[in-house]
Amino acid sequence: MPKFFIKTYGCQMNERDSEQVAHSLIARGYERVSCETDADVVLLNTCSVRDMAEQKALGKMGMLSRMAKSRPETVFGFLGCMAQARGAELLKEIPHLDLVVGTQKFHRVADYVDGLVARKRSALAAVAERSLNRMDDLRFSIVDVEEEVGSQSTIRDQSLAPKQATAFVSIMQGCNMHCTFCIVPRTRGAERSRTISEIVSEVRALVARGVKEVTLLGQIVNLYGRHEFPSVAAVAGRGKTISPFVQLLEAISAIDGLERLRFTSPHPMGFRDDLINAIAQLPKLAEHVHLPLQSGSNRILKAMHRTYTAEKYAELVGKIRAARPGIAVTTDIIVGFPGETHSDYKATRDLVEQMQFDNAFIFRYSPRRETPAAGMPDQIEESVKEARNQDLLGIINASTRRGNERLVGTRVEVLCEGESKTNPARLMGRTRTNKVVVFEAEENRIGKIFDVAIERANGFSLYGQPID
Repeated sequence: MPKFFIKTYGCQMNERDSEQVAHSLIARGYERVSCETDADVVLLNTCSVRDMAEQKALGKMGMLSRMAKSRPETVFGFLGCMAQARGAELLKEIPHLDLVVGTQKFHRVADYVDGLVARKRSALAAVAERSLNRMDDLRFSIVDVEEEVGSQSTIRDQSLAPKQATAFVSIMQGCNMHCTFCIVPRTRGAERSRTISEIVSEVRALVARGVKEVTLLGQIVNLYGRHEFPSVAAVAGRGKTISPFVQLLEAISAIDGLERLRFTSPHPMGFRDDLINAIAQLPKLAEHVHLPLQSGSNRILKAMHRTYTAEKYAELVGKIRAARPGIAVTTDIIVGFPGETHSDYKATRDLVEQMQFDNAFIFRYSPRRETPAAGMPDQIEESVKEARNQDLLGIINASTRRGNERLVGTRVEVLCEGESKTNPARLMGRTRTNKVVVFEAEENRIGKIFDVAIERANGFSLYGQPID
């Protein structure tokens, strides 16, 4: 039975895509292993959003060259966004690379892997019989990055992990927004959405197998279905129309047995009154919204092609917090975008202090090939980016600590997801506001929802005792 190893870089969409590939291989009899040295197939699912993610994947594949020399029958592959963006160029750079598959061909990976495994084993046998002259003849490369719409069908292993509590569900692919810093429209293609009925069926099947919480995924998730499906007239008090995305939220919320519903990541542009009302009225929607800001400077937002102002963003956050008191708001911010002056950065810093986010992902701007921002003048020095990154990180960390410390002495509802990553003697779960809670594993509570009395806060985690 062939064994495979898959490592994922990047976002939750990539995690879901890796899950898709893993389950398709398992369905064919492959065994998943946790270490690449135990594998007959090594796959790296890549990210291109930032240069660091690309360099990590390239560095990892480079380190595998020694393994490739001692085990020439092993199949090595790049999947995902970097594969889509760079294609056959990767084969030229990495001699032992066999497979390059883009973002719209994950459903083809198992076929390609089967073929490569069989051909390498056959060629290795030929080498043993001296039918081939060189070990180099063992290289059989495949590159497939062609667009193929309609490749979102989900394959899931029928043997979910025991009491698996959460699952990602992809509802759409691609993006039409064309932010000037972003390579996603090139790597993921144009927006295209699955039907509500197909998504609801997938969620029902997950719930029937014990999943309590699902997270809906999309490049800009709240623009789901805007080109494919109609909005519908709203009843009194719910705005003028109900968008396809809110229709989907309502349909999933009606599924018996589902306890929590999340979505990521939305765009401020698509956050209209019907979605604000859904946050207020759908109890299964968890009290957490991740709403990318990117910059607090209107001049930089315009250069980014973000289509909103800092004032509109702050107003929207106010509406979200009013709709569901106690809701957590997290964000993404880019520092060091081309042309960002000290006053531009100060505008971002001031807005972050004003918003008091529960957490944030802060990124130093990273030029992406064939994006408009990469060719803009006034690129910022790395030292300036790093200084702004660390300064803003200090503000966010302080805000996060204050928010967590306010929960000490309270009771919070937790969905237990499994063992703590740092201590297998403990279990961890998440609150409805997406905060991590760690507690002693006195009994197996995986997949269960219960209250925890919070006793202390440490960095980004909370610690407490379960209450029966």
